[in-house]
Amino acid sequence: MVRVLYVTGWCRSGTTLLGNLLGEVPGAVHVGELRYLWTNGVLGEGTNTLCGCGQDIPSCPLWKAVVGRLAGDDPAWHAERAVRRQRAALRTRHTGRRLAEARRLRAPHPAVRDLAALYAAIADETGAGLIVDTGKFPAEAAALCGAPGVDARVLHVVRDPRATAESWRRAKEYIPAMGPARSTAYWTGFNAASERVARAFPGRCLRLRYEDFAARPRAELARVMRHAGLAGDPPVDAAGTARLGVNHTVTGNPDRLRRGPVRIRDDDAWVRAQPASARAVATVLAAPLLARYGYPLRPAPARTPEEL
Repeated sequence: MVRVLYVTGWCRSGTTLLGNLLGEVPGAVHVGELRYLWTNGVLGEGTNTLCGCGQDIPSCPLWKAVVGRLAGDDPAWHAERAVRRQRAALRTRHTGRRLAEARRLRAPHPAVRDLAALYAAIADETGAGLIVDTGKFPAEAAALCGAPGVDARVLHVVRDPRATAESWRRAKEYIPAMGPARSTAYWTGFNAASERVARAFPGRCLRLRYEDFAARPRAELARVMRHAGLAGDPPVDAAGTARLGVNHTVTGNPDRLRRGPVRIRDDDAWVRAQPASARAVATVLAAPLLARYGYPLRPAPARTPEEL
């Protein structure tokens, strides 16, 4: 059985950093948003083609070997088929169908078998005991709970939707900007679908608020490690500082390319910077889930030393 920790939720919630931290634990490998291996790494149709190690994905020894195992002499044909199957079965709207398969009520879709084979190839090439996939597609999380040959755990990461909307307001290297209405609609849809997975498989799922992770990185990372079956100490010191090495993330937040020391701390600057209109839009669209995740209707920044 290939052990996988699949991270779901919505983007700009700290999942890339969290995945890279887990990738520093012996026995674990963080592959980033693995879904985009075929578009970015083989077809060249994604937003970027860089592996987290700094090489183009087709040139990275790890991904070259993985693609070779699965696609043989015709990687383009295999990639095109994999992408068609992903689009037909592993989008957020397909979460219910993949849950039915995971409960053995339907036969697995070929896209699920593709995903299981990809994880197996990564495990064989890396020797890792745990693969961390920060793909954030709830349908993939649902599928993995019943995928043949996969022992999956799901981590549902949430962040205040006003914070994610403010982050999306600005472009970030190869990731374009997104308005607050669209960002929050995705936030609501992805988190609601993730809730369906957690209700169906409560023993496999753990929820983590970004704000709790930022406030207590060592303790919260330890909790995630226990859920994933990782032993040892969290790679974060008591002051919230970690040291990041080389990773092999397919894609994700551009911060995945950072190396060296990184300080994890809460950042509420968005509360002061966000336009009132953008905050109102995000609050209204996310209102059904705000209380569930412990977010106030009216967020307030922490007081500065001058205000105390």
